Amino acid sequence: MPQKLRIRFENVAEDDTNYRWVNIELGDIRVGKARVRKIYRKIIIHNINIFPEYERRGFAKDTIDLFKETAREIIAENVRITARGFWQSMGFHDNHDGNYRWVSTRN
Repeated sequence: MPQKLRIRFENVAEDDTNYRWVNIELGDIRVGKARVRKIYRKIIIHNINIFPEYERRGFAKDTIDLFKETAREIIAENVRITARGFWQSMGFHDNHDGNYRWVSTRN
């Protein structure tokens, strides 16, 4: 059975407005990390880093999909020009301020 990707937030209170590093793990292996702020059901992503030896395997996409499972809104902050296509392919829209935004259609 293939292992499922997971995101491990460490001690993040629901109302914590500070950025935190979170681990992106596949079983016992850390394949990357992300720096995010989580405020209730809103997630602000400062960056996602998939380690070079695990790149191009869909882990960044899978990470965003995991965030979408619980978030009402996700903001990708200060998106690099080279990453815009990725965020657009994930259903995010350009805010025209350097950020990309996704809003859940679920209640």
